[in-house]
Amino acid sequence: MKALLACLLSLGAAFAQADGSCLDARSPGPVIHKEVYGQFVEHLGRGVYEGIWVGPQSPIPNTRGIRNDVVAALRRIKVPVVRWPGGCFADDYHWRHGVGPQRQPSINSSWSNAIEPNTFGTHEFMDFIEQIGTQPYVGVNMGSGSVEEAQGWMQYMTAPATTAPGAERARNGRSEPWAVPFVGVGNESWGCGGHMYAEEYANRYRQFQGYLKSYAGPGVRKIATGPDTDDYEWTDTVMRLATRFRPNATSPILYSPPKPLLDGLSLHFYTLPSNRWGGVHPARGFDEAAWISTMKRALLMDELVGKHSAIMDKYDPAKEVALVVDEWGTWYDKEPDGPGGLWQQNTLRDALVAAVTLNVFHAHAERVRMANVAQMVNVLQAMILTDGPRMLVTPTYHVFDLYQVHQDARRLPLTLDVPRYRHGELDVPAVTGTASVDAAGRTHVSLANLDPTRPHRLTLEVLGLKPGAVKGRVLTAPAMDSFNSFDAPDTVAPRDFHGARWTGSALTVDLPARSVVGLELH
Repeated sequence: MKALLACLLSLGAAFAQADGSCLDARSPGPVIHKEVYGQFVEHLGRGVYEGIWVGPQSPIPNTRGIRNDVVAALRRIKVPVVRWPGGCFADDYHWRHGVGPQRQPSINSSWSNAIEPNTFGTHEFMDFIEQIGTQPYVGVNMGSGSVEEAQGWMQYMTAPATTAPGAERARNGRSEPWAVPFVGVGNESWGCGGHMYAEEYANRYRQFQGYLKSYAGPGVRKIATGPDTDDYEWTDTVMRLATRFRPNATSPILYSPPKPLLDGLSLHFYTLPSNRWGGVHPARGFDEAAWISTMKRALLMDELVGKHSAIMDKYDPAKEVALVVDEWGTWYDKEPDGPGGLWQQNTLRDALVAAVTLNVFHAHAERVRMANVAQMVNVLQAMILTDGPRMLVTPTYHVFDLYQVHQDARRLPLTLDVPRYRHGELDVPAVTGTASVDAAGRTHVSLANLDPTRPHRLTLEVLGLKPGAVKGRVLTAPAMDSFNSFDAPDTVAPRDFHGARWTGSALTVDLPARSVVGLELH
């Protein structure tokens, strides 16, 4: 009874410390938008060329030049949206270089002045989108491009074939317009996208957004460049200057449109094994100090999202504007024996970072309505790694697989009373988690044990759900830096989990060290 009372009193916090852990299945909350599980593809390293595109003449099995194995793997995890063509590359990309039969190589000045062959352009990306069954999130070039160029691209993609832009698209092989539901207006405009001040960006955004229209299908949702990490001044300035038709205007007839000028504000934040870019941060072969510092950094996402959301609330109390975390993930040193291009090995540590981060997004589902992990294939915290004809899925991929049950489900209040995991001078909650109920009424609980050396027993008092069957899967591995290689691709892979049981109205879960567990309650 004491645990039940504590459970009732402590509901509502994302990472609360109370006198009892509890799950309230009676009170479904906001929808966890499926777009939170979005991906990011940039023309960088082997992210596009080899990772996705091999060309129709390749001996690697493909459909119109796009790898069949990669498509199949992405379909399995129900990827909801893909951001392209960047990243920094977006403000270096001129879309006309990548359409039509006569394409000329250009220079990728964003990434080592590599040669960009332009064989993967608008038509190929949209084909890829349709093959994996997802939605495009296209980034227009504000940094080195123009309003006219951005407008022309939207017309080319979405106008009917009876118009001049649509007729050109049809001559290039696509008669029907594409739906383009999400458009990013510039990228990292405070950095590689133009080194602008916030005021300058806000004014340029206001001009660009007026010409970014969809000529077929649903209206386009426009996403403004938001802050880097904890740049709260950028968020305040852009929300103040760019949210409404004319800031501080007094006429409700002329200057108070029914919706904001922007539908989303981006946030970029990368998880490092420290809070600084300098230092030594290997992707594997690290120690426990690097493990806990990485978890500490990953948990900072909760603070960042909370503080940026509070600023957005001042200008958008109705939460019409989404916070779009369209670049997130781990970033380590270049692998000494890797192929370069921000390729890094993906270990069990990355899986835990993914689980922790997704738990944070769920906790802020009212505001965070899209996120895009960086990146999908062969770059940074990738879902998939390729080596010529070989392909494997990473520990991070398996977390997205375990968590796909939360897509478009409704968040359930979950309060965890857990000890702290400590190492050296740092400490973090030993366990974080999330819970939801889907449209079919199935309850899912996902838990991450951040402690790499000790298992933890969690007893959840469950309200509003009768005890029944429990089905579970667990992702763990022999070591903190266990990873999947092309010779041993299943070293880190989910297994059936039998460590959860009902005792009266309580659910007891024995979480292995360094693990992610997904449960379905019946």
